[in-house]
Amino acid sequence: MSQPEPTGPRYGRYVGILGLLIVVLITINTALTKPNGVGGIEPGHPLAPFAVPLALGEVNGDANVATHANEGAAGKRPACSVRGTGILNICELYEQGPVVLALFVDEGSCPKILSDLQALEPSFPGVRFAGVAIKGSRGQLRKLMRARNLSIPIGFDRDGALAALYKLASCPQVSFAYPGGGVQSKALLVRPALARLRARVSELVQAARERGWRPRAP
Repeated sequence: MSQPEPTGPRYGRYVGILGLLIVVLITINTALTKPNGVGGIEPGHPLAPFAVPLALGEVNGDANVATHANEGAAGKRPACSVRGTGILNICELYEQGPVVLALFVDEGSCPKILSDLQALEPSFPGVRFAGVAIKGSRGQLRKLMRARNLSIPIGFDRDGALAALYKLASCPQVSFAYPGGGVQSKALLVRPALARLRARVSELVQAARERGWRPRAP
């Protein structure tokens, strides 16, 4: 995705088939994957860069996941450089502070994790909470956000590029990263109790502080 990137489907008629397969695989893996199973980017590794349209914005296009210029389908520009109104850029988030990122499909109970993130946000100033919907319907996602009165940034990955990039094995998948983008701990592969999620965010903040991070004064 440039600003914006092509508005037409990147893979033509195969996009729909790919989307269906992603949803089916996530559903199967959600049933089979234990909380400590394989999934997500390993601690110590950087969050993979991406830029996607915000669900409630006016930008259209596929996810930009390029790390360099002119990477074909991944993007014409490096993802970290694709910024602006209507764009959710993971690089921009982790430049501002610790990040809690939820990847989800807009089906069943999975999106409830977004309400949990929003409930915690006021308690953790400086932490960037965000979500990205993998495939699905942007119209339905917008309805969901309005129904749940969500204000945290939610991106829309219409072609499902982040599913492979982030080793998506369950729904939701919640990643925790330091300022600068390094993954702090293993991703959560199920929706935890709110107290457990709060504890994980507290651990992220404490670890970030030990590395020298301090939230900016309001």
